[in-house]
Amino acid sequence: MNRLLRTAIMVSLALPIAACSHHNHGRVEADLAASKVTTIGVNAYLWRASLDTLSFMPLVQTDSNGGVIVTDWYVNPAVPGERMKLTVSILDQDLRADAIRVAALRQVNTNGQWVDAPVKAATVQKLEDIILTHARDLRRAAYAG
Repeated sequence: MNRLLRTAIMVSLALPIAACSHHNHGRVEADLAASKVTTIGVNAYLWRASLDTLSFMPLVQTDSNGGVIVTDWYVNPAVPGERMKLTVSILDQDLRADAIRVAALRQVNTNGQWVDAPVKAATVQKLEDIILTHARDLRRAAYAG
């Protein structure tokens, strides 16, 4: 019953949007509906892309309304003396480059102790780019299907 109610609400919100313009073949309405009319508080494509991108890491916290994903420490088997922890924040309901922020912590194992170490700025930027690219691919796939 709850699912039926949610669907009815989403349809009732999307219908006025679809009625606004009939000469652009649905492109603008689909973009608006995809970014604004969701059951979570943030852009659904960025949320899904973030979860997919971080799927190899253990998750500590996920908050789809606040748009926050926090991972636990992850040790890459190829580099056992180093571990990473990530926080992804989705800041907007629109699919835009400035709607996502990744923060990373890195530690190295020195004499049996985990010690904080700097994270290359390129690492964080690369993760943001991967998430954005995947989110755009998800949106394109939704329109194609």
